[in-house]
Amino acid sequence: MAGSSAPAGTTDTSPPPSDGDAELRARDRRHVWHTWSPVSADRSALTLSHGSGHRVWDIEGRAYLDASALNSTCGYAHPRVLEAMAGQAARLHHADLSVASHEPVGLLAQRLSGHLPPGMAKTLFVNSGSEGFDAAVLMAVSYWTHLGRPRSRIVTFARGYHGATLLSRSLTVLPRNEHLLQAPLPVTHVELPVPAPRVRHPDALPGLLAAFEKAIGSDPDDLPAAVVVEPFLNVGGAVVLPDGFLRALRALCDATGTLLVLDEVFTAYGRSGRMFACLREEVTPDIIVSSKGLTGGYLPLAAVTAHERVHDTFGSDPVIGGLRYGHTTSGHAVACAAALATLDVLEQERLPERAEEQGAALLLHLAPLAGTPGVTDVRGLGLITVIETDSEERALRIHARAQEQGLLLRRIGTAVVAVPPLVIDGRGVEELAEGLTEAVVRTAP
Repeated sequence: MAGSSAPAGTTDTSPPPSDGDAELRARDRRHVWHTWSPVSADRSALTLSHGSGHRVWDIEGRAYLDASALNSTCGYAHPRVLEAMAGQAARLHHADLSVASHEPVGLLAQRLSGHLPPGMAKTLFVNSGSEGFDAAVLMAVSYWTHLGRPRSRIVTFARGYHGATLLSRSLTVLPRNEHLLQAPLPVTHVELPVPAPRVRHPDALPGLLAAFEKAIGSDPDDLPAAVVVEPFLNVGGAVVLPDGFLRALRALCDATGTLLVLDEVFTAYGRSGRMFACLREEVTPDIIVSSKGLTGGYLPLAAVTAHERVHDTFGSDPVIGGLRYGHTTSGHAVACAAALATLDVLEQERLPERAEEQGAALLLHLAPLAGTPGVTDVRGLGLITVIETDSEERALRIHARAQEQGLLLRRIGTAVVAVPPLVIDGRGVEELAEGLTEAVVRTAP
């Protein structure tokens, strides 16, 4: 795949390699501080130039099938999204929502409500999932204060990941999220009762629920404000949770009045095989945070959608009679236009349904790898496919071999994860499966 000409259905318009490529990389090494990367890492080694559909090209013209883009729903250079962004930028690029409003933000909030269960009708827009979780936790704690029954404790997975701000990173015990500051609120962490490859099996459900029931507790003076979970543990190990978990967790929360806050930053907008993963179990959360796929990655935007019964308590806020949270670029008009166009594509091209179908096909192709030397599990949810290995070193070798062959993947600890754009076709899925299989076989111990 690497170094090949443009695949059928795409066009490679990159210029030939030049001496300027070396300077471009040198400039990056001199001046760019890359996110979540060792200082010694040279991220300029892979410098991308442009993309089309489910493929990208680097500055030297090499083509890659991109199965690493967490936020790519419509793929690269989708004409409908590009047109919507340009049109909105020419009319009104933004307005501060604490001063005024604009049409795209209202249209987008209405569209999201239409995809969610009844009562999920009020949406706050921010710039990222991390900001969204700051807002969601603030909403949950404020809700109980407004009712005159203050609660501040949060219950969540120890291996959950909810963002990179001080508050959101205080919700996890993942080593990469450790910080040197005081935690802003009490958190009770729930450990997985069995290893990650076994969590998805039905026999893991009772132990998982028992752990959450214990964490929630029954002491009326120490009940949590909210239980916060991801429907799929992404950064925490690419863990698929058992069917029925969200529905049973909703019942546990209802028994104590605890709010259920769902982190669908990664799983929403088709990635899980549904518009929202909670719809797989017909669960209504109290607050849901979504982001990555909302604009297809074209612009930063996140949505915090709350049930009306949570929203309506904010009229009793003693300072402004509303939510004391927001950013100058909250609900950016061009980002909202990109999101509206993305939703159009998701709906009209049936991308959530296609993600379910293509994900099942990919999983079927890769299932025979389970149990081969060094591979401990093959699992998936929607268009998220995970190959669990027996060591980080093995996962690194698979990841590197795949990239050499023109396939971009993600690595999470001992897991190699494929998350291609939802627009990938059957031929692309076969190519992805063949590339992954080759990388696993060629790096076998």
